[in-house]
Amino acid sequence: MMRTGVVIAASIFAVSLTASEYPDTGVAVSVPVTVQTQASGPARSLSADNILVSQDKQHRQIVSLAPLDRSAGVQLWILLDDGLTRSFGTQLADIRQFVLAQPASTQIGIGYISNGRVIKVQSLTADHQAAVRALRLPAGPAGIAADPYTAMKDLIRKWPSAPAREILFISTGFDPIYGPGPEDPYLDNAIQTAQRANVVVYAMFYPGMGPWGHSGRQAFWGQYDLAKITEATGGELYWIGNQAPVSLTPYFNDLARNLNGQYLLTFLATPKDKAGLQRVNIKSELPHVKLSAPSQVYVPAVQ
Repeated sequence: MMRTGVVIAASIFAVSLTASEYPDTGVAVSVPVTVQTQASGPARSLSADNILVSQDKQHRQIVSLAPLDRSAGVQLWILLDDGLTRSFGTQLADIRQFVLAQPASTQIGIGYISNGRVIKVQSLTADHQAAVRALRLPAGPAGIAADPYTAMKDLIRKWPSAPAREILFISTGFDPIYGPGPEDPYLDNAIQTAQRANVVVYAMFYPGMGPWGHSGRQAFWGQYDLAKITEATGGELYWIGNQAPVSLTPYFNDLARNLNGQYLLTFLATPKDKAGLQRVNIKSELPHVKLSAPSQVYVPAVQ
């Protein structure tokens, strides 16, 4: 299983931003971070003393670090590209197994991206049996999942605040409307929307029907876009090249391991004259331990 340069997986959860002023020091901003784990061992423990946060090349004060309470009400949308190959039907059992293994408190929604929108076949629910019953084969035809990142952005914008929010996106990643290339304003808008809402995106690449499933060039750019949004939001992209994986189970197993290594980090960010996204660098000072975290966080303006 190949991964992007920064292993971005585990923190597909998201916690709503908190911001309260600390006089003369900044504003408290909370973001999800995840200890990257290895398949051969459990998640490493983490403390505030082990983390270094930088903004504008200046170290920022850490207020607190707390493990994410999975019983607090995580919400997970599983979004599927409606243009995936018909062979995706063999993967539905793996998705069902993953859904049914989630904590009873986790609310799960099932949606299919089609023609620039998310078709919600099952709204967020704690009834995991209802969620797996909603799964179906991709509807097709090829290219029906055009403008997937606008669809994701709209879902996030209409998503009410919750203790923790996350997205699992199974897709080619390719937008046939905008086309291939390193720049896609629709993708960039989706990234900024997710970062502002503190939603972490997690993705699995799967080929699509028609030319979108057989073109190496389009598969490359689709994976590039998926890597870009997952890395920027603190998620992870799973992929093994241009071919469909034999099974999604190894991906879900890795995800489950990393979900046990999630934390909520609160630190003092330097506010600007206007509220907006600020670039931060969050890393572990422990040897051989890496963290996944958003590359930008939303910081309120100076009061």
